[in-house]
Amino acid sequence: MKTYKQIISEAATQVSELFPWDVEAIENPDLILLDIREPYEYEAMHIKGSINVPRGILEQSCEWDYEETIPKLVCCRNQEIVVICRSGYRSVLAAFTMQLMGYTNVHSLKTGLRGWNDYELPMVNMHEQPVDLETADDYFTARLRDDQKSPK
Repeated sequence: MKTYKQIISEAATQVSELFPWDVEAIENPDLILLDIREPYEYEAMHIKGSINVPRGILEQSCEWDYEETIPKLVCCRNQEIVVICRSGYRSVLAAFTMQLMGYTNVHSLKTGLRGWNDYELPMVNMHEQPVDLETADDYFTARLRDDQKSPK
């Protein structure tokens, strides 16, 4: 049996990971920022210009003949894509899966939007209004209940 973090670590050896400052420096007008968080997370805050395809429907969104098909994704297997999530874990798995599906230039945002915020890069809400750093800090603060923590 493997833990979630072990699975992530193994997938990360096969995936290109970029830090927020690396992504900020990309000068590619065709770059696709693919946010794979759930819609409620995306609506709260996201990188302006990113598209939201939740992790749960990613594979169908990348193929023809599904209700979830997103033509822009199906047609961009050689285009540069940065996959984004909250912490950089889901995005590693998504980028790995996309590579298996034939995507040749896909990266994961290392540290996710938490790191993006820590680097003080801008985000917007569902109304495309800027999200201030304090609001983002609060949003990204983990709030584990006692029953969600590892037994001691």
